[in-house]
Order: sequence, then structure tokens, then C-alpha cells
Amino acid sequence: MAGPANLSSSRPAAFIGGAAIGSLGGLIGLGGAEFRLPLLIGPFGFAALEAVILNKAMSLVVVAFALPFRAATIPFDQIAGHWPIIINLLAGSLVGAWVGAGWATRLKSETLYKVIAALLLAIASILIFGHGITAGAALVTGTAQVIAGVVAGLVIGIVASLLGVAGGELLIPTLILLFGADIKLAGSLSLAVSLPTMIVGFTRYSRDQSFTVIARNKMFLLVMAAGSILGAFIGGQILGVIPSAVLLPGLAVILVISAIKVWRHA
Repeated sequence: MAGPANLSSSRPAAFIGGAAIGSLGGLIGLGGAEFRLPLLIGPFGFAALEAVILNKAMSLVVVAFALPFRAATIPFDQIAGHWPIIINLLAGSLVGAWVGAGWATRLKSETLYKVIAALLLAIASILIFGHGITAGAALVTGTAQVIAGVVAGLVIGIVASLLGVAGGELLIPTLILLFGADIKLAGSLSLAVSLPTMIVGFTRYSRDQSFTVIARNKMFLLVMAAGSILGAFIGGQILGVIPSAVLLPGLAVILVISAIKVWRHA
């Protein structure tokens, strides 16, 4: 499938959908790409791989804006001061991103739908159980920490490429638990790892014929990405309005329902 038949008429819906998804992501401190992917596959009618590639492109735009947005809270020099952690995770995530994108382009469409559905369910679980963690002492140190960081980065890179997401749901808990980073710092370090990881995955996708979906739908992409950026900003502003005890289970339910719908596409 090539996506919406009438791109001009779909642009308002793309902006509104992007804003809604961005708001959900902003509420939990993420880009919302996990919620955007089912929207691309369902209402907008893109095939699985095309939806993943579009999602990856929009995630790149959102993350590129998110880093400077957070600079007032976590300055760039503070992020740079933790370069060993960034390099540690990138050592695995860059390889994982290339491998994950390669798998996605070779999987049958039906299989890719099932993989996406399973990963959405996994992220729903992480939303509920992974966002209550707080900073403390690092789980391991020294060589063991470096090895664990590379392995974690590898897994995160694969998942991020298969879904076309930034991977913050996995990176932030990893940074807090494995390296003892506080939640605010973890959010910015996550973006610093995500950006080059997504670029590598995006580069690998560019070698597949499905990558032409970008050129065919560039205005749709830009409009939805703009909505996502606005939504992420709005979500961040109303962060304290909805209690986490209500918000996270609600968002997890949305992901579960989305996973079921994606599975049925297989």
C-alpha cells in the first residue's frame, strides 16, 4: 500500500493525529513514536515497512528538536560530561540499529506486523513497570558495566529500528538502573544516544525500495512531524495535570489495543 490516496485531504488529519500522539509522548517524556506507528498502519493505511520508515523519519525530526528544547534544563555541557556512557551504549546501539533495519527489510510483511505487535505489547509492559524506577547506585561497575551497556545498546538499537522509534522507553530505564543516572539527565542522554542510532537505522532503510515512501509522502511526513513536535510541547506543559497512576496504565491499554489491531493486519 502506498498510504493515503488523497494526500492533500489527509494533511489536516496528519497534523491533528501527530499533535495527539505527540501530546501522549510529551506526557510521559518521550516522542510518542510507539503510538504514531499504529496510526500510520491503521487509519492512514501504510504497509508495515513503509510505516516504520515514515515513523523513523518523524522520530528523527522530533528528537532533533527535543535536544535543544531540553537544553534549558540539562545543558549540553552536562550531557557531554557523560560521554563515556553515551559511547558505551552507542557501541551496541549503532550495530543494533543496522541489524534491526536489515531484518525489517527482509521480513515478510505478515511477519513484520507480528513483530511490531509483540514489541508494542512489550513496551506497554515497560510503561507500567519501568517508569516507577528512581536513580540509585549503578547495578554494576567497571568491565561488567561496559559489557552490559554494549549488550543493552544492541538490543535497544534493534528494537528502535524495527519500530522506527527513538527507543527512549528502553534507554531511560537502562540509564537509570545500569548507570545510576537521575531521570532528567537520563532523558537527555537518551536523546543523545537515540539521534545517531536512528541515523544509522535510517541509512540502512535508505537502501530498500520501500524508502521511496519518503519522497512520495514528504508533505504528509512534514505535516505530521510538525504536529508531533507541537503535541510533545503541549504534553510537556500539562505533565502534572494527569496523575501517573492513571496516565501510564491508560497509555499501556492504548498500546495493547494497537498491538491487537496491528496483529490482525498480518
